[in-house]
Amino acid sequence: MLAVVVNEINKLSSIEVREIEPPQPESNQVLIESVAAALNFPDLLQIRGKYQIVPATPFVPGKEAAGVVIAVGTDVEHIQPGNRVLVEVDYGAFAEQVTADAQRTFLLPDEIEMPTAVAMGLVYQTAYIALTERASLRAGETVLVTGASGGIGLASVQLAKAFGATVLAATSDPTKFDAVRYAGADHVIDLSMAPLNDKLRDQVYAVTGGKGVNVVLDVVGGQAFDASLRSLAFGGRIVVLGFTSAEIPNIKSNYLLLKNIAAVGMTINGYFAKQPEIVNAAQVEIINLWRQGKIRPNIHAELSLHEFANAFEMLENREVVGKVVLSLG
Repeated sequence: MLAVVVNEINKLSSIEVREIEPPQPESNQVLIESVAAALNFPDLLQIRGKYQIVPATPFVPGKEAAGVVIAVGTDVEHIQPGNRVLVEVDYGAFAEQVTADAQRTFLLPDEIEMPTAVAMGLVYQTAYIALTERASLRAGETVLVTGASGGIGLASVQLAKAFGATVLAATSDPTKFDAVRYAGADHVIDLSMAPLNDKLRDQVYAVTGGKGVNVVLDVVGGQAFDASLRSLAFGGRIVVLGFTSAEIPNIKSNYLLLKNIAAVGMTINGYFAKQPEIVNAAQVEIINLWRQGKIRPNIHAELSLHEFANAFEMLENREVVGKVVLSLG
């Protein structure tokens, strides 16, 4: 089968598409014929050797794919060959066939196309759980989303709006303002203004009547996190989802104390490991919201497996609005 193969860590020129042996499912796994796979920012970190999980080379990157089940392990009961599914893995998704744990395999309705399904996987699950489980978002509250034009960002904007929140979408690229508005943002916050520590809060206060926001979902880190923390209302909650700025901030705990602020983290891998039932429930609700027309993933580009280098370049250059999908079917 054809697959994208990383031969050397932190060397994009070492990545190639070539034939490899197809994987075989273990007793608790499924094997799918992949139709589409989606890129995520952690894929780039993994290839660069900067992610929590760095496989031994050579390895196949990619964290999610959608396709049709062609075989199941002996212990798998609720999934059958022929089922249309979304699968999520630590790596291995950028290939014509993919194995995945049954626990991380989600049945898809017939009416959803595979590229749409895979573009609505990890990022929407992450955003859904961040808003509902970690931020305890309530209808009528205000939400600030940093990195709002990326995969998790756009998903967060759409879901927060679907949950009845007023959404402030923050991005540093003016060319992406229209995209976040189209996704449902009520207000756009410009992260390119300096000094950001003051300018972000000024913009937030201007549209919230000086109250600040109830919830922040932060994927950027660095100065954006520091400034977002200052924009929270009394009793606000900030959820740490990543550090696309490559800067990990330090939190001054006295500030949390003075404004009764809660700062929490969230990674989807932790839920897969400890509370997979929450991910399953989130996926059911995500599909329901899609059926109701309340969420729609933005596919920035759909490329072939052989165009993987273009896909990685788009991701690394921060050109992507939403998701890039690789077509394998």
